Amino acid sequence: MAEGERQPSPDSSEETTPATQNFIIPKKEIHTVPDMGKWKRSQAYADYIGFILTLNEGVKGKKLTFEYRVSEAIEKLVALLNTLDRWIDETPPVDQPSRFGNKAYRTWYAKLDQEAENLVATVVPTHLAAAIPEVAVYLKEAVGNSTRIDYGTGHEAAFAAFLCCLCKIGVLRVDDQVAIVFKVFNRYLEVMRKLQKTYRMEPAGSQGVWGLDDFQFLPFIWGSSQLIDHPHLEPRHFVDEKAVTENHKDYMFLECILFITEMKTGPFAEHSNQLWNISAVPSWAKVNQGLIRMYKAEIGPSDRGLPILILGHLSFSFWRGCTGELGCITSFLYISADAGQQETGDEGSLMW
Repeated sequence: MAEGERQPSPDSSEETTPATQNFIIPKKEIHTVPDMGKWKRSQAYADYIGFILTLNEGVKGKKLTFEYRVSEAIEKLVALLNTLDRWIDETPPVDQPSRFGNKAYRTWYAKLDQEAENLVATVVPTHLAAAIPEVAVYLKEAVGNSTRIDYGTGHEAAFAAFLCCLCKIGVLRVDDQVAIVFKVFNRYLEVMRKLQKTYRMEPAGSQGVWGLDDFQFLPFIWGSSQLIDHPHLEPRHFVDEKAVTENHKDYMFLECILFITEMKTGPFAEHSNQLWNISAVPSWAKVNQGLIRMYKAEIGPSDRGLPILILGHLSFSFWRGCTGELGCITSFLYISADAGQQETGDEGSLMW
């Protein structure tokens, strides 16, 4: 079971009903480097980082096989992802001269673009139907770019924003937090890896050997949290093929390492130098802290990520519920597929 207990709803007399909420279609709001400062100072940044940190704490020391509560909303999200997976099978790669960026991906994406709101409607209850067009945009942005046929950490962040939005409107609750990572996000990773391999997608904004990974970041954060205080596995072990093979089904971090070794050839220290350096860190707690600092830099102010910023304006009015919060927030959610390595020490507020 998940550790968190659902909080009782505050006084219903102070509750804002869903009918009064105003939702809008997200749009791009960052056009210049100074605009990045708005994101860093926004409530959305605090909410997003708080969401990431809350889930980080929720999975600390737990294996993927840990027993946790699976709610109806979680099951519906997994079913949504299963649909995306099935569409890949129904849309095989086409023969083309170019080795990378198979154009069949655009056919697959067109189906998602057309059906996204219907898919989200299977997860969001009818009394929150007004939120569907807004939330659906984040789902569409979470699977890659159909023009460039690429995928990167900004698309991954869009999926995290999608989940964060579902938490804000009360579809996902406090006792879903372990299942959000282990059940939903892990399934999302499986589908994204299948997309990458099937359509030979390019990395979006890859920093090459100097980046943490071509495609993902969050599973390294949450995966390192899983391994904190592990009795046997230390950071130095993730470059050991035997240790990875024996334990990858229990830990997201090691599953990521296995995927890298399957996709890349040559010495690990050469094709994944950042990770190789991280293997020298003495403890998983320090690895986790360092990765969080790196991630804040990844989505923080920079002059490198502007051309490929993928999301913009999220306006959410949210009401008292499991969060115990009340307020009408107009937020700016800015996610970059590759937004530099500037470190920041700001902490986000917790979602729950």
